[in-house]
Amino acid sequence: MHTGTHRFGPLDFQLVLLRRMADHQPDLVEDARRELGVTLADMREANRRWQAMVRSPRARGSAARYRSVLGPPETSVRRRIGDLECDAQAWPVPLWPGLRFEVLTAPGGAVWNEWLVRAPGAPGPELRTAGDLRPWSCTVDEVARAFPPARPMEGTAPTRWRLGLTLPGGRPCVAEFTWGLLQRVGFPGDV
Repeated sequence: MHTGTHRFGPLDFQLVLLRRMADHQPDLVEDARRELGVTLADMREANRRWQAMVRSPRARGSAARYRSVLGPPETSVRRRIGDLECDAQAWPVPLWPGLRFEVLTAPGGAVWNEWLVRAPGAPGPELRTAGDLRPWSCTVDEVARAFPPARPMEGTAPTRWRLGLTLPGGRPCVAEFTWGLLQRVGFPGDV
């Protein structure tokens, strides 16, 4: 793959997702990179090009950028979240066939959220115990529904989320997500 000589597309975008996940799950990222048939240099170059697109003074808005990179969305629906309405657009992500990359935009086009969600009709995992919370197995929404009341916490970067949870038996933990996909679970006292 020569990321510098072709149009930035879905494969490159998956590499961008993986680049941010490598901080928490380097082994899973390495396996995924091999599955995609790309080098570490390809992943770095894809991330460099993505950052250049995001930071360019003539950059497209986030929603337009996703359409230019990923093509037309697989689904596009109007959704109500509380008192607000937004547009939810979703694209398939070949590396994770049971997931979709979802972008929520305000009526004016501003992006509210961008993350991986379960694909419509795809079975999600059964989440009942700490052992069920395996890296890359579930999304923010699935974990929040499985362990109410989940408490949103500030993430460590723009594409990261954290949820404070209380597991069965009263054990507190923090679930960490990158691009909406579970990366790890930490418990008080963990080093």
